[in-house]
Amino acid sequence: MSHSLGKEGEEVGAKYLLSKGFKILKRNFRTPFGEIDIIAKKGKKLYFIEVKTRSSKEFGSGVEAVSKRKLDHIINSVNFYINGKNVDYEIGILDILKLENKFEINYFRDIF
Repeated sequence: MSHSLGKEGEEVGAKYLLSKGFKILKRNFRTPFGEIDIIAKKGKKLYFIEVKTRSSKEFGSGVEAVSKRKLDHIINSVNFYINGKNVDYEIGILDILKLENKFEINYFRDIF
């Protein structure tokens, strides 16, 4: 995947979340364990969202690209961010497929 496709997917993902009533708190938040693409809030709950963008399904969907190892990095990054605080949160994946100039967006909630 090209870097520009990934950035474009993150932009589309952020706009999608905003349209669903989420407030974006941080984007591309770096931790010693990796990066959290989007940290958002809706109500009192925090959402840690991995964005996976594809331009075809030839090599599988975006959600299929999140390995156990990647999920472990995300969980460690979330724990780093919340720093032991008692926080209601959810980890999700935005699976974005770009076909020509259209985007197909699927949000997989509470993956952990």
